[in-house]
Amino acid sequence: MKKYLNLFDFKQKVDYKTEILSGLTVALALVPEAIAFALIPGFSPLTGLYAAFVLALITSIFGGRPGMISGATGAVAVVFIGLILELKRNFPEIDPQTILNYVFATVIIAGILQILAGLLRLGKFIRLVPHPVMFGFVNGLAIIIFMAQFPNFYQKGTDSLLQGSSMYIMLGLTLLTMLIIWGLPKLTKAVPSSLVAIVVVSAIVLGFGIDTLTVADTMKEGESIKGGFPPLSIPNIPFTLESFKIIFPYAAIVAGVGLIESLLTLNIIDEITDTRGSGNKECVAQGTANILSGFLSGMGGCAMIGQSLINTSSGARARLSGITAAVMLLVFIMFGSNLIEQLPMAALVGLMFMVAIGTFEWASFKTFRKMPNSDVIVMVLVTLITAITHNLAVAVLLGVIISALAYSWENAKRIRARKHIDNNGVKHYEIFGPLFFGSTTLFNEKFDVQGDPKEIIIDFKDSRVADMSGIEALNKLTERYHKVGKKVHLRHLSKDCIRLLKDADDIIDVNVLEDPTYKVVSK
Repeated sequence: MKKYLNLFDFKQKVDYKTEILSGLTVALALVPEAIAFALIPGFSPLTGLYAAFVLALITSIFGGRPGMISGATGAVAVVFIGLILELKRNFPEIDPQTILNYVFATVIIAGILQILAGLLRLGKFIRLVPHPVMFGFVNGLAIIIFMAQFPNFYQKGTDSLLQGSSMYIMLGLTLLTMLIIWGLPKLTKAVPSSLVAIVVVSAIVLGFGIDTLTVADTMKEGESIKGGFPPLSIPNIPFTLESFKIIFPYAAIVAGVGLIESLLTLNIIDEITDTRGSGNKECVAQGTANILSGFLSGMGGCAMIGQSLINTSSGARARLSGITAAVMLLVFIMFGSNLIEQLPMAALVGLMFMVAIGTFEWASFKTFRKMPNSDVIVMVLVTLITAITHNLAVAVLLGVIISALAYSWENAKRIRARKHIDNNGVKHYEIFGPLFFGSTTLFNEKFDVQGDPKEIIIDFKDSRVADMSGIEALNKLTERYHKVGKKVHLRHLSKDCIRLLKDADDIIDVNVLEDPTYKVVSK
C-alpha cells in the first residue's frame, strides 16, 4: 500500500499516519470543550459530545475545507441561553426535556437556513470581511481561548485559586505540556507534538498517582461522558405559529453565527495551508451537520478554530483527520469514558495555551505604523469586542460596518472637478472620483449654476455614478440648471451608469444623456 493515497479529495494526498495521529489529538482536545460548552446553557455533557461527533464527521466528509474541525462551540451555546429564558417566560412550567426539544428544533431550522445560504451561494460574501477585521477576529479569539483556561486553576466549585502544592503541580504540568509541544518539532516531526505532550503528561500523572484536576472534575456530580451511539430525537414540540415565532429568531442567529465563524475559520486555514476551500460547500455541510445534530440529540455548532489549528499544526491536510477525530470521540463516549475522564486538565490546558499563542497574529503589532489609522482602530475594536463579549458574529459585523464607513468617508473626499471653457464658450466639468451617497455634497459644491454659461458639459470619463444617491444628485443639479435656462450634457458615462439612469427615468431626465462625438467608455 502506498504511503500517500487519495481519500475523498482526488487532488489531496493523504499521509495516513499523520492524519490518524492528528485526529486522535483533536479528539482528546474536543472532549473538555464540548463538555464546557454544553454546560453553558445547562445541558448534559453528552449533548455537547454528540454535537461534536456529528459536526466533526459530516463536515469532514462533505465540507469545503479539508483539515478543518467542527463541533459544539461557545458562540452557539450562548444563543441557547436567550432561547431558554424566552421559553421560560412564555411557558413558566416548562420542563428540561421539553426545553431540549425546542433546542433540537432550533438547531434543525438553523441547519436548513445554512443549507439555503450555501445553495444561494452566499458564502462568497465572506470576502467582504476586511483584513483588519480578520486580524481583530483572530486576536480576540486567541484571547478568548487563553482566558477560558483560567477556571481550571480554581478550586472545584469555588472562585478561589488553587493553593500550595496543588497550584505548583498544575502550573508545572501545564508548562511541561507547552515545553513538549514547542520543543519536540525541533527534534522530530514523526508524530504530532500535541499528542506526545498529552500522553507523556497523562502517563506521569497516572503513573505517579499525582493528585491534580482531571476531565472528570470539570463535570457536575453524577455526570459522565459515558453513553451510546447518539439516540434519535425527533423534536416533540407543538408545530404551531407561536412555537415557530419563538424559535425562528434564535435559529437565524445560530445559523448566522455558525456561518460567520465557519467561513472565517475556513479563510484562516486557507492562509495557513496556502490552499483554497469552498465557502458555499462549507455552508451546505454545516447545515446538513446541524440538521443531523438536531435529530441525534446534539446542541449544534460550527467550525472550531482552536481544534482546526491543532489539526493543521500537526500536519493534517486532508479529510481523514477530521473523520478520525469524530470516530475516536464516539469511541471515547461508548468505550473509553473512564480513561478519558482521568486525563489531567493540565495537559489540555497547556495544549490550548499553545493554540492561543499560535492563533494570535503577533505580526499585527508591526503593522500599527504601516496601516491607516482607521484600519488600526477597526482591528483593535474587533479584538476588544470579541474578547469582552465573546460574540464573534457581532464583533465581525461591527468591524465590517466601521470599515465600510471609513472606506466611504475616504472615497467621499476624493471627488474632484477640473474646469475649463472651450472656444465655443461651453464650460466643461471633468469629474474625478466616484459619485455615491458619501460624495454628493462635495459634488454639488463643485458647480457654479448662476455664474456658468448657457451650456455646460459634465464629463464622467474618470468617474462613475455608483448608486441612487448619485442619480438623485444629478437630478437636482440638472433641475437647478434647467430653472435658470441652461443646458447640461452628461458625457462619458459607463454602461452601468447609463443603465441606472435609464432605470430611474422618473428621477432624472435621460434626454440630457448626449455623447455625439465619442464612444461611451465602459468602466
